[in-house]
Amino acid sequence: MSDSEDETIPRGKLFGRQRSIHDVLGGGKVADVLLWKKKNVSGSLSIGMTVIWFLFEVVEYNFVTLFCHFSITAMLMVFIWCTGADFFNWNSPKIPKSILDGQAFHEVASAFHERFNQALSKLLDIACGKDPRLFILTVVSLYILSVIGSYFTFLNFLYLVFVCSQTLPFLYDRYEEEVDEYVGRLFRQAKKTYRRFDSRVLKMIPRGTVKDKVT
Repeated sequence: MSDSEDETIPRGKLFGRQRSIHDVLGGGKVADVLLWKKKNVSGSLSIGMTVIWFLFEVVEYNFVTLFCHFSITAMLMVFIWCTGADFFNWNSPKIPKSILDGQAFHEVASAFHERFNQALSKLLDIACGKDPRLFILTVVSLYILSVIGSYFTFLNFLYLVFVCSQTLPFLYDRYEEEVDEYVGRLFRQAKKTYRRFDSRVLKMIPRGTVKDKVT
């Protein structure tokens, strides 16, 4: 394929997808949160995760200590509220029977389970070697990720993943056309570079003739 033929290839969506980014992320509450469709929920989640990261990584709180201090504070606030309600005729606090919405929790778990299975299945398919270019790219990407991960603690890495999940889908949804155009140019340039490498290096490697086995 020539360079001119590369330029005539129709521009498509990132990763060759046909659906919107909202549908790719599941199309439910999780997608709404990641794409900031519900700004209050997304903002609260971002602030909450940032506070947790700050307490553990900056203040260096121990998990058990933080959990106990949080529980003591919450119990004292509820105790003061209940006691003050009897003396000052305040409305008594309404203690919910369940803190976490079961449906929302199930949806998050299902979305994570589905994405994990898809990623694992894709990795196994790539490992079969059907597409050597994709295999090499995946191995290099995983190696780069492993090097980057060696400079972060596990909590820092999780927080980085959370920040990326909260920002990258939103930014891509907002600047979809620009990102697709830029990634398309990078992909075409990578294909040209690989073809040059294939013609100048890989095809120059001598290969022995395959002899038929004598039965």
